[in-house]
Amino acid sequence: MSSNHQLSEIFAHIDAHRQTYLDRLLAYLRMPSISAEGIGIDAVAAVLVAQLQGMGFAARLMPTAGWPMVVGERRDAPGAPTVLLYGHYDVQPADPLEAWVTPPFEPAIRDGRIYARGAGDNKGQHFAQLLALEATLAVQGALPCNVIVLLEGEEEVGSPHVAEFVREHRELLHCDLVVTADGPVHDSGRATVMFGVRGVASFELHARGANRDLHSGNFGGVAPNPLWTLVHLLATMKAPDGRITIDGFYANVQPPTALEQQALAALPVDVARVKRELGLAEMDAPHDRGYYERLAAWPTLTINGLHGGYGGPGSKTVLPSTAVAKCDIRLVETQTVDEILDKVESHVRKHAPGVEVVRQGGMDPSKTPLDSPFAGPVTRAVARGHDEEPLLVPAMGGSLPDYVWTKVLGVPSFVTPYANADEANHAPNENLEVERFFKGIKTGAALLAELGSIQLA
Repeated sequence: MSSNHQLSEIFAHIDAHRQTYLDRLLAYLRMPSISAEGIGIDAVAAVLVAQLQGMGFAARLMPTAGWPMVVGERRDAPGAPTVLLYGHYDVQPADPLEAWVTPPFEPAIRDGRIYARGAGDNKGQHFAQLLALEATLAVQGALPCNVIVLLEGEEEVGSPHVAEFVREHRELLHCDLVVTADGPVHDSGRATVMFGVRGVASFELHARGANRDLHSGNFGGVAPNPLWTLVHLLATMKAPDGRITIDGFYANVQPPTALEQQALAALPVDVARVKRELGLAEMDAPHDRGYYERLAAWPTLTINGLHGGYGGPGSKTVLPSTAVAKCDIRLVETQTVDEILDKVESHVRKHAPGVEVVRQGGMDPSKTPLDSPFAGPVTRAVARGHDEEPLLVPAMGGSLPDYVWTKVLGVPSFVTPYANADEANHAPNENLEVERFFKGIKTGAALLAELGSIQLA
């Protein structure tokens, strides 16, 4: 029997079990698992282990310094690739509760969407992956490739232990590729395959003046103002034309390849609409860069906040004693967090030696080449599951711990989001379109079939 015929049978099985699958997702969404508050984590993790064991996976909870990892493994196909399917079973807190139309852990379907905390981020998406495994086993009795499932319980609090866990269990997690079903599809609604992420390095700048706040009339012009110290320092770090002027900042920026440039140019965007919706008169400098080129191919320096002195109502003529600037730098390949923060510290020593740099940590960028041997199978699977050719995104502008897969495990990594672009993840009324849930299940099944057609040397 051809793999296409088998996949058609699996798709038919999925269609025949739509109501059952939907009911099971709703039951799963009724279970809170809020990592920030420690609510329901152990119960949900135990349910996932039982579900994997019910499919014949060797599955268990594995401890970390925080919440446990759910790990399952099934190897049915000697010589075929091993794929690691990553997701996270924790969700964001539901506050503010009064902004929800229906309670966050009482899932409701309205206008073809499932409304519940975790519907899109990430329970609905990794549950679709699990159902793809289940449907394939129901039809074929075995998986066409080898599968490791890794579900994290701390993604919503920054994945503080995932890198350490992967390093410690590198042999257990050895695989040929990683596929993550998370995040929204492109704003256009088109199916999407993402090949990387920007990194992020966060830091604070602390400036000090007198040993207490002073009267600006009695001491202005005598005592230095730490806010001005930071303003002058920050002005040395970025020019009006958009260039970041920290020495050596661009030394390790890897320019986009011809394939990446082609993919970026193919991403649809209505810049006028973006400006209108955001209330912008113009885009940030430099003005000659394309919209997605800015987000995927270039690093940024952002001042997140500048704090010091008095910020309340009315006037208070104070000369502040301290000031803090909170900043982040989005990184691209092959920059690293340590390299860039070293350069920030060197720049500060040169221009404002009295200012303290406080490192806040971060994560390195990650990118899988668009011509990776597994790019074709993954892209074809998304096309089969969504019944349309996906957009290829070389790197998303935000940051995920994707480097754990590409740089610790040393394998290609792909993000195949199933959620709608307006899923409202992290916000009230988070939702997932019902049809995208079923397209996700079919995409997962198609991925298994595509990988099963490959015989490794």
